Amino acid sequence: MIHRNEPGPALAWSQVPPRNQGGPPPRHPGARPPGPGDQRDRVPPQRNPPPQQRNNPPPQRNQPGAQARGAMGYAPTQQPVPFREDTPRTPPTPPPTKRGGGGRPPRGGRPKRKRHWGRWLLALVLVILLLPIGAAIYVDTHITRIDALANYSGRVGDTPGTNWLLVGSDSRAGLTSAQEQELSTGDASDVEGERTDTVILVHIPKSGKPTLVSLPRDSYVSIPGVGKDKLNASFASGGAQLLVKTVEGATGVHIDHYMQVGFGGFANVVDAVGGIDMCLDSPMNDPLAGINLPAGCQKLDGAQALGFVRSRATPRADLDRMLNQRKFLSALLKKAASPATLANPFKSWPLITNLTSALKVDKGAHIWNLATLGKALDNDPVTTTVPVGGFEDVSGSGNVLLWDKTRASAFFDAIAKDQQIPADLITTVGS
Repeated sequence: MIHRNEPGPALAWSQVPPRNQGGPPPRHPGARPPGPGDQRDRVPPQRNPPPQQRNNPPPQRNQPGAQARGAMGYAPTQQPVPFREDTPRTPPTPPPTKRGGGGRPPRGGRPKRKRHWGRWLLALVLVILLLPIGAAIYVDTHITRIDALANYSGRVGDTPGTNWLLVGSDSRAGLTSAQEQELSTGDASDVEGERTDTVILVHIPKSGKPTLVSLPRDSYVSIPGVGKDKLNASFASGGAQLLVKTVEGATGVHIDHYMQVGFGGFANVVDAVGGIDMCLDSPMNDPLAGINLPAGCQKLDGAQALGFVRSRATPRADLDRMLNQRKFLSALLKKAASPATLANPFKSWPLITNLTSALKVDKGAHIWNLATLGKALDNDPVTTTVPVGGFEDVSGSGNVLLWDKTRASAFFDAIAKDQQIPADLITTVGS
């Protein structure tokens, strides 16, 4: 018989019974006996461990797991589950998202919307770049060209700089009877031939400021093939070619380009830019020009602007009219070339179409030549008139304007040599 205090034979690990199989765990010395309601000692019996666990040694008290169970007893033994290949694997739960903080799994990825801002920006840049080019091509291909510059025997040779002859024609071509009445141009059948109310010589030097010279239409000059008469009589007799030939003979300046605008075209251009602001020092009432304008600053529409540049109902008649024409031409060009006009398609396109229908240029003029002219006129040019010697009544021609031959010769000689005009030769109204 083996006594309890006697050591028995050594047992293998497989022969050692599992701990706490038949009853409550061993109590710590000095612990109170269990009471009737003590639930801590009511440990349900453990199932038989699987064979894998039977061969495993029990945990030692000096191991971290044993210390974690504490000194008051042991927790129920965790039964390991053997690994099986057919056991389904549960995918791990994704961590909660920061948005909302509710642990809601993120939504499935949505397809990103393709943004085409780069394409739209590129298209806008192309439109901005191509629009002026398209407008320039349209003007250059639709503008009317005439044979205004003709070579003839004894013509003045080419002179330095660039010289334009700007002509305002009283042509009523394309105007209806209602438009003729609205613009106060008179009936075309009452006018013999085509006349001009405005003749301006523009000199663009190689360097320095441009010069605008008003040539009065009543200037008494020699007209080739006709004789001496008023300057506008050359236009009525032989059109643009004879007018250019007459101006070149009277001034000694070679004309490089020619531009002409009619009544209707002038009024349409003014209306296309929304009118022109002008300030009048005194009222202007001229029934023949169809205007009755008060003194002060005001906006002139196409019909009023045409009457303003045609009227001679002023104390100095033609001299005042030339001054008004230069002032109005400068204001018109500045507004037509302003960014507010060019950037607005509702103004720029009517302006372009009306310009092409209103203008007539020489056969050698192109859009880049017109651009150079516009830039010169907007570059604070010197504005003056030909030196005047007085007025005289001539049989067959009526009251004519005479040039001061000596001063006029020196005046145009400076232009022909592309030199600055002497200050004492520059005359304006009131001087």
